[in-house]
Amino acid sequence: MVAVAAAGTLVWGVTACGDGGGDDDKGGGASSTPGGSSLRLPELDGQKLDVAAVWTGPEQENFKKVLAEFEERTGAEVTFVPAQDPIVNFLGSKIAGGAPPDVALLPQVGAVKQAVEKKWAKPVNDAVKAQLAKNFAQGWQDLGVVDGEQYGVYFKAANKSLVWYNTAVFANAGAEEPKTWKEFLATARTVYDSGVTPVSIGGADGWVLTDWFENVYLSQAGPEKYDRLAAHEIKWTDPSVKAALTTLAELFDEEDYLAGGADGALQTEFPRSVEQTFTGGDQPKAGMVFEGDFVGVNVAQAKAEVGKDAKVFPFPAVGGRPPVVSGGDAAVLLKDSKAGQALLTFLASPEAAEVWAKEGGFLSPNKNLDPAAYPNDVQRDIAKALVGAGDDFRFDLSDQTPQAFGGTPGKGMWKVLQDFLKDPDDVAGTQQRLEAEAAKAYGD
Repeated sequence: MVAVAAAGTLVWGVTACGDGGGDDDKGGGASSTPGGSSLRLPELDGQKLDVAAVWTGPEQENFKKVLAEFEERTGAEVTFVPAQDPIVNFLGSKIAGGAPPDVALLPQVGAVKQAVEKKWAKPVNDAVKAQLAKNFAQGWQDLGVVDGEQYGVYFKAANKSLVWYNTAVFANAGAEEPKTWKEFLATARTVYDSGVTPVSIGGADGWVLTDWFENVYLSQAGPEKYDRLAAHEIKWTDPSVKAALTTLAELFDEEDYLAGGADGALQTEFPRSVEQTFTGGDQPKAGMVFEGDFVGVNVAQAKAEVGKDAKVFPFPAVGGRPPVVSGGDAAVLLKDSKAGQALLTFLASPEAAEVWAKEGGFLSPNKNLDPAAYPNDVQRDIAKALVGAGDDFRFDLSDQTPQAFGGTPGKGMWKVLQDFLKDPDDVAGTQQRLEAEAAKAYGD
């Protein structure tokens, strides 16, 4: 059984997308998706586009397949430009050098706002807006709006509230899927007693640790406090933050529960955290790994099978409800052109989402994407739940903050939580450092 929360219960998390057309349409045709599609794209023979994103490995290769489909439909030539984190800094150097890409995929809401504030981003046209209205819940559309104008088209989403587990380890240990934080810690103990380290954490990537915090905080403090903390309307020295860090410390303090201990976790990057959970037969380096639906790609790279060797359960409820935290990547125009607007139109369509969905490791909030496009029942269930949440979602908190605080390696929230993983007893000091970094980034 795949333990994924039903759509009606995923009320605290999600992400967005769009589509549209133009004159001189090149046959996009009707979609085979449930809601249908009137996607028409213009003839763009000889026109060239540069598209920048931070995706690497399988994600980059699969996105290139989406771009190849756009080329096939329009005759345009599209070049993928590998970007580095933080992407706003990367784009700044490109723009300063007079060579900005035409389109960039921005992985934070805060980055979209920064691109608008810096006057880099260009508004989308009416054709894109029409596709957004047709294919996405209002909440997803609103994520790409700044000062009342639509700039972002969310193409790739993430459900970041999942715990993936090695089925052989659970079977050998007699462990069951937990529903609460208390049960989660008990399950970790059961796995530990069976001779396998319970949890793998990719602590070398600070964003993994922000996701741990956000899930605990959302479930424990609730959505209203979550929104206020994201906007820095309450300080990180607030008692609600203390409670969440204290809860996290219940796991982080148990060094034997972490693959490699705290030091090992801090040297483990996210892909490796997944790989070491699903290699080694029934004696891997860890029995569970927390992260989003995109873990499926890394499971496949470990030569394991989703739904058989790897299954998932929702992040355990710390408070009244299990959390659902979402993330996503928004396409933003940096050069306003017919070809650029057409690409955003395409990225907003179910046709574009279907290309990547078939490859796995992808989630779309596009309600007109046929769930049958996903390669297995695990991803289908996650996708249905995401779309079924409608407007009731909470976006990744760190992605809503200024990038200097919530999205920069070795700085801000990422660095402070890495220090906390190493010393989880220092809750008060961690709060003070988080507040100092936040105040600096928000200009308070």
